[in-house]
Amino acid sequence: MKTSTAFGVDIGGSGIKGAVVDLEKGDLAAERVKYLTPVPSTPKAVAEVVARLVEEAGWTGELGATFPAVIRHGVAQTAANVDKSWIGTDVDKVFSDITHCAVTVLNDADAAGIAEARFGAAKGVGGVVILLTFGTGIGSALLVDGRLVPNTELGHLELDGYDAEKRASSAAKDNEGLSYKQWAKRVQRYLRHVEGLFSPDLFVVGGGVSKHAEKWVPLLDISTPVKPAQLLNNAGIVGAAMAAHEKFTG
Repeated sequence: MKTSTAFGVDIGGSGIKGAVVDLEKGDLAAERVKYLTPVPSTPKAVAEVVARLVEEAGWTGELGATFPAVIRHGVAQTAANVDKSWIGTDVDKVFSDITHCAVTVLNDADAAGIAEARFGAAKGVGGVVILLTFGTGIGSALLVDGRLVPNTELGHLELDGYDAEKRASSAAKDNEGLSYKQWAKRVQRYLRHVEGLFSPDLFVVGGGVSKHAEKWVPLLDISTPVKPAQLLNNAGIVGAAMAAHEKFTG
């Protein structure tokens, strides 16, 4: 059974979700369980929630986890929407020690990107694919022929004197009371900037706002095709599980 399944955990600033993933279908093999992210979200507190998810599922195999940070060789280099004490922490080791599983940790947008490339909107697309998640900020995943280039952080590109995500995230839309039409103009400005830097073959747009893609994606006037993400809330879990399985089985 374990050859075709792995456990995925998606860690965010407000919630921590986990489920067993069917790696052949790219879908959840069991119901997703979610707990609130503890406050403060220290390494010990978050690790205890991850261990609870794993224990309740009776899981002992490969475990992949997303994390809202730049992750280099398992170590958090930043901490977005989680306690700053994570910076410099070996996240792989923290989760491995408490769960006794073979663990790999990766950036949350990177996990969504590899899931969409394998099973979602970017399946079968060669060349350069950029996934952008529009939420509190803008997360990014850059893939070349399906292979991930990790930790791109394209939401922090400077655009018109601002951090791009300060203007074009879905949080900016909500905070400023923008209509979809007004917000789409900002997203278009941002996508054209990214387009000019990378000349991608496809943009995949995710995050909660992708559920309403019909209200804003058709308004975008750019050269690169744009597709809404397909895996939505499960993308992080699926991508994390995939990453763990591929790391430990080759």
